[in-house]
Amino acid sequence: MAGTSMVADSSSWSTALVKISPYTFSAIGIAIAIGVSVLGAAWGIYITGSSLIGAAIKAPRITSKNLISVIFCEAVAIYGVIVAIILQTKLESVPSSQIYAPESLRAGYAIFASGIIVGFANLVCGLCVGIIGSSCALSDAQNSSLFVKILVIEIFGSALGLFGVIVGIIMSAQATWPAKSV
Repeated sequence: MAGTSMVADSSSWSTALVKISPYTFSAIGIAIAIGVSVLGAAWGIYITGSSLIGAAIKAPRITSKNLISVIFCEAVAIYGVIVAIILQTKLESVPSSQIYAPESLRAGYAIFASGIIVGFANLVCGLCVGIIGSSCALSDAQNSSLFVKILVIEIFGSALGLFGVIVGIIMSAQATWPAKSV
């Protein structure tokens, strides 16, 4: 039975990655950038909003000024939309072939990596801003002098999303497709 056992080819993963269209990788990266960023924003808004509504029962004065936390969470979704638009302008179709040109693969992987970086950086940013916004609302309901102090920390947390956007744009600069032959 030794002849019928299946032996895994050590190059099967690399062969599979080379045969998948770079256009597919690019499109998946763009979808991850916008989808996961919106997920992070929604999660942050959920965390902040539920605490804000609960704390506003005790202190209704906090409702309007603590909406800034919800706006910070919404900015995370906007970061994902902006990067998805930037990446979409770099997307080019690649003619189907057995093995793609190295430049095409590099461009596809660069857009894919950029999308993953932006998406997950914004997911973490949305969670961070949501948790800090939640504690800001609860603390402000107890002691109004804490609002500005916690808001500064929330601004630093929202910078995480900007860092992801910057790294994603730097990564997408590597996406140069080969010249099309006419």
